[in-house]
Amino acid sequence: MKVQIDSGRCQGHGRCYDLAPGLFGEDDEGYGQVLGHGLVPPGEEQAARLAVANCPERAIDVHEET
Repeated sequence: MKVQIDSGRCQGHGRCYDLAPGLFGEDDEGYGQVLGHGLVPPGEEQAARLAVANCPERAIDVHEET
């Protein structure tokens, strides 16, 4: 699983990094950013989905990798 943030849609609410701090952080202006390369480590899948579901702008995309 991999996550990414559409910076054009992100409004900086911070729910992603509040709900999944191991996957998301904030930039200098408070907008969400993906940590690392966006790969979701084993055991963090639920946190990733929670962040996706709670983003008001639907700025987070999740890609299931096979």
